[in-house]
Amino acid sequence: MEYTFLSATILLVLITDPLGNIPLFIGCLRGVTARRRVVVILREVAIAFVILLVFMIVGDRFLRMMSLTDQSLRIGGGIVLFLIALRMIFPHPGGPFGHVKGGEPLIVPLAIPALAGPSALATVMLLTSQAPGKMLEWIGALTVTMIVCAIVLVLAERIQQWLGEQTVTAFERLMGLVLVAISVEMMLGGIRSFVHQL
Repeated sequence: MEYTFLSATILLVLITDPLGNIPLFIGCLRGVTARRRVVVILREVAIAFVILLVFMIVGDRFLRMMSLTDQSLRIGGGIVLFLIALRMIFPHPGGPFGHVKGGEPLIVPLAIPALAGPSALATVMLLTSQAPGKMLEWIGALTVTMIVCAIVLVLAERIQQWLGEQTVTAFERLMGLVLVAISVEMMLGGIRSFVHQL
């Protein structure tokens, strides 16, 4: 599957799942003042952006250093994405990443793994390993994705009140279904590529 700027942006938005992360962010930031909440959200989104950007830029060299192939990344990334998609469709009582303790969160669980989780890391590395010449497009797609995440998460409480918790859950499950299809396509692409090399 050949990715474009638009398809890469849509894929990254689905994987980072800002709508699905609304309950997690609201729960984690319950003990934080309203003014401070915006600062914490923007900080966590910025940390996730930097982590994903680093993996996007040096990911290909990291794969070569570890002697990992594009096929193994596609299949492995597809499996991780599939498991996360299943948790979106069939939510865990404590949220996708379990129960979170109070206080102001730093990096975990909001930046990692909520935004920059294993599937997002695998996806940005996959994009650059498949088409390293389109690096500016991938950085642009990642930037747009993080802006969307920041806007949605800053407005998280208003969105949840406006749409209602049931609608947010329905959106998350719908995104989960789309991600299942994308993850299966990633795995099939890796298997096809592996079979052609035999």
